[in-house]
Amino acid sequence: QVQLAESGGGLVQAGGSLRLSCAASGRTFSSYTMGWFRQAPGKERDFVAAIRRGDFSTYYADSVKGRFTISRDNAKNTIYLQMTSLKPEDTAVYYCGSSDSYYGTERAQYDHWGQGTQVTVSS
Repeated sequence: QVQLAESGGGLVQAGGSLRLSCAASGRTFSSYTMGWFRQAPGKERDFVAAIRRGDFSTYYADSVKGRFTISRDNAKNTIYLQMTSLKPEDTAVYYCGSSDSYYGTERAQYDHWGQGTQVTVSS
């Protein structure tokens, strides 16, 4: 079983940048597809980005393409989400998750989640 812990959230002005990190426990980190999701108040937890095990292929929600970049460092058991050109609509709690799925773009494909980190973008 893998345990996940996000960090790096905070308050930023529109147009600014943040980098989120997600540290994972366990020796099998490299065997998981990893992803970021976000949940705004009163809304569902939505897919943001995923990075596949093996070849590190990446997938993004249309709303963040060109602004966010997901990456992973298997030696550090960590994934990252670099967020640039942030908008007020990016405000949400951001969660990282681990998936046995090869693609990992659907919430139902994820088995383990972190506790989340708040990102607030002011206008």
